[in-house]
Amino acid sequence: MPLPRAMQIVSAGLWPRDKAFASVTLDFDGRYRRRIRLTLDGGKGGILLDLPHAARLQDGDGLLLEDGRYVLVCAAMEKVMDITATSQHDAIRIAWHLGNRHLPVQVLEDGVLRLRYDHVIEHMVEGLGGRVRRTHQIFSPEPGAYEEGGGSAHAHAHAHSHDD
Repeated sequence: MPLPRAMQIVSAGLWPRDKAFASVTLDFDGRYRRRIRLTLDGGKGGILLDLPHAARLQDGDGLLLEDGRYVLVCAAMEKVMDITATSQHDAIRIAWHLGNRHLPVQVLEDGVLRLRYDHVIEHMVEGLGGRVRRTHQIFSPEPGAYEEGGGSAHAHAHAHSHDD
């Protein structure tokens, strides 16, 4: 029997979340996909994600299946590090070095930068005057400048048309 296919992403808040029949929990890397078999949480089987192009799935999005059912996308908690600096000069230097390495970075309130944990980067940041706090949180970095929707909070397919 073929797997149910999800061919559309509906942004969080734009679908009836209480109607989700299942959920799928994915880390950051697992939330940027085009076509892949996904295992549903709680042993409820699997679905085939089959999108026309690669898209970034966000926590709370709904995957609309061909039969009209929804699957809730949940972002997994990941080992991350939150970076702060004692001066604006140090913060700018740290940001430059992170960008120079093309690392995905999530920008939080109050100038905190969140990255996936990496002991080498942790050591570099501390050497540049930064402070690192290790934690487990959802990791949702900024979309790349050349990624569809780059610079916006949502860079993926929507449930409506932009053809007007």
